[in-house]
Amino acid sequence: MARERATALLVDFDGVVRRFDPAVAAGVEQRYGLAEGVLTEIAMQWGRLQPVLTGQVSHADWMTSVAEALAEPAGSPERARAAVEEWQTYRGEVDAEVLGFVREARAAGIRVGLATNATDRLDDDLAALDLTDAFDAVVSSYRLGVNKPAKEYFQAACQALATPPDRVLFTDDEDWSVRGARVAGLSAHRWTGPGDLRYLRAALAY
Repeated sequence: MARERATALLVDFDGVVRRFDPAVAAGVEQRYGLAEGVLTEIAMQWGRLQPVLTGQVSHADWMTSVAEALAEPAGSPERARAAVEEWQTYRGEVDAEVLGFVREARAAGIRVGLATNATDRLDDDLAALDLTDAFDAVVSSYRLGVNKPAKEYFQAACQALATPPDRVLFTDDEDWSVRGARVAGLSAHRWTGPGDLRYLRAALAY
């Protein structure tokens, strides 16, 4: 039996709705004499990242730990803190095509949720990027205490959209999140860029 078309959409934030220009971090690293890629490398170490994504520590505490790890290569704790503070002023950029698609889908009656592994800075980020009212629901790992790709995360996301999993389409740029969504019973598509919007439109019931 063919699967019914989705009536709700879940979209990932970083890598789908929001993009980061790698030149920004590279510029900070160059100005402070740091190795290329070291800011992201340290920040994304899972033992450091996972606690902030699940509400165990704050975004500020996470960045403090990054600065502490950078203190020696930066030459001093003060320089490390300054580098991290400058890096964190950049909030990324919204993909206009994706945002247009979200608006189009909502106007057509599709419920659209933002599904993100996020820190307690998410609300501030959404406000800074003028996205506060862009979605019908915002599902944050920080508030849930569980992160993608856990089944419990996707169950909560479907509840937030008031839609059963088999009628929800999810898109994310990470394979492990896509696999987790499928295990939870959602349709899922691995995002590779705005060229995927044609597929997503076809997969939705509008």
